[in-house]
Amino acid sequence: MVTGAPEFSRRTLLVAASAGTLALTGCTSFSDSDPADEVTAAQVDQLAGQVTAQEALVAAYTAAFAASPELAAQAAGLAEQCSDQLARLRAAAPGAPGPATGTPPAAPPGDPRATLRAAVAATAASHAAACPDFSGARAALLGSLAAGLRGQERLLA
Repeated sequence: MVTGAPEFSRRTLLVAASAGTLALTGCTSFSDSDPADEVTAAQVDQLAGQVTAQEALVAAYTAAFAASPELAAQAAGLAEQCSDQLARLRAAAPGAPGPATGTPPAAPPGDPRATLRAAVAATAASHAAACPDFSGARAALLGSLAAGLRGQERLLA
């Protein structure tokens, strides 16, 4: 029997979530005394854009889970990883706003898994594109975020 969506074992999701968390370990120490971690005004704006992209991804997970409780059960670890990534990204972005508050997003039209996968892919591409403009810990963070999200994209396929 063929089903429309692949099943993820709890073990698979935990391994994926752990891999993303381990990839970020040690990449989020930002020191004003390290010249590699100094940012220009343009980079501050660029980091704010990456925070916004990650916030949109966290919201996409919330909306997809509201539309599909089955997906919520299967991918809860991935959503937690995205929230952790957002916290690290906010810490890396000078002057980044705190957590957004407001109405949860509406459920997306169509297949929630496909919509979520597209959002994950777009956010990974955004972080990867921004990465070369930085050095030091911020470059490492953006690179690891992009790589972790590519892993999530594959798991959501």
